[in-house]
Amino acid sequence: MKKFMLLIATASLLLSCVETRRPVDEYFRKTSDSVQTGGVRLIPVATPKGTFKVWTKQFGNNPRIRLLLLHGGPGATHEYFECFENFLPAAGIEFIYYDQLGSAYSDQPKEKDLWALDRFVEEVEQVRQALNLTKENFYLLGHSWGGILATEYALKYQQNLKGLIISDMMASCPDYGKYADDVLAKQMDPAVLAEVRKIEAKKDFANPRYMELLMPNFYAKHILRLPDWPDPVMRAFNKLNQKVYVIMQGPSEFGISGRLEKWDRKKDLPQISVPTLTIGAKHDTMDPEHMKWMSTQFQNGSYLYCSEGSHMAMWDDQQAYMSGLIKFIKEVDAGKKRVDL
Repeated sequence: MKKFMLLIATASLLLSCVETRRPVDEYFRKTSDSVQTGGVRLIPVATPKGTFKVWTKQFGNNPRIRLLLLHGGPGATHEYFECFENFLPAAGIEFIYYDQLGSAYSDQPKEKDLWALDRFVEEVEQVRQALNLTKENFYLLGHSWGGILATEYALKYQQNLKGLIISDMMASCPDYGKYADDVLAKQMDPAVLAEVRKIEAKKDFANPRYMELLMPNFYAKHILRLPDWPDPVMRAFNKLNQKVYVIMQGPSEFGISGRLEKWDRKKDLPQISVPTLTIGAKHDTMDPEHMKWMSTQFQNGSYLYCSEGSHMAMWDDQQAYMSGLIKFIKEVDAGKKRVDL
């Protein structure tokens, strides 16, 4: 009898191990029987100036939960999202890197007319269709400028979404500029601020002194609060397409002055009914109270606050950011519309 029970226990243990492994095996299964590319696909995108290709990379496989990542900038790259690889696969969440048109691994056309918000929205929709993302599994995360793009996409195409995440982005660029002037600028050394404003008044943004002042006095305090910026972040910053960035954002993160300067969707947020998470951080370039308010304006809004984080809270407040993000996605997948975080 003891031998029989031991056999049953051993069989149960082996079965348990198989059941544990099976989701992992399935999560990392081959995407096709042809030559393997590591999940990379170059997707053709039609624009008024012709057809171009954008770079995407699928990481993992979960037909129920597929998260498309919209990077910031505009003109940055997917690379600063690489820290997601240490968290989302363990939760079984498939995610998709995507370099927007004009960014490092995608085509970089020169036509300035392409750098318009409505065209970027249509680009995202074409990427969605190519990747076969549907309202049954499609989660969209936009960080910084990507949050603007995600908001605009949801206002036009929310019928295609299961969940929306707006990370470290306010719903109004004028309010963002006001927060930079009224709150963040006043935290800066007055002598440093005076020199920064003098350079800005002359529009001498190519002057290396401009970033020499902003990096330690603004970026290190409000963009990413780590003593050494991680390699994925540096790669993304080093590949930033300055032409796209300056046209749309302006010369720096210290306020906004490009084509997005007057963008404001505060009054339109109640139109979004899909479960939506906003993420704010204490030291962010964006007002965390504004992002908390945003969560109350959506029909089904939730809010995640990163008390140690800055604009790139996925790096400097990782545990809060990743645990909250995963909880939101999992609970929406289970049928909840609002999540307590």
